[in-house]
Amino acid sequence: MAVFKNLYSFLFQRSSAEERVEMYVIREHERGRPLDDILQDRYVQNRLSSEQQMRLLDRPEIIAAISSDMREAARASIRAGATA
Repeated sequence: MAVFKNLYSFLFQRSSAEERVEMYVIREHERGRPLDDILQDRYVQNRLSSEQQMRLLDRPEIIAAISSDMREAARASIRAGATA
């Protein structure tokens, strides 16, 4: 069983880039910046794909720090940017 646990463990690990961006998003939001603006920063865009940005919005730390209305608006913005 340990073999299977280790074999699939990479699926559930967070990347260090995602963790750094998470901290950046929370810090910038606490400074008063809108979530949409933060997600458009080059720092975020250069480190996370659209899919990773969507996952970022589902992290417990982000959910606790940012209102659901702002997260939903950001999701819509990410979807619009991914299809453009």
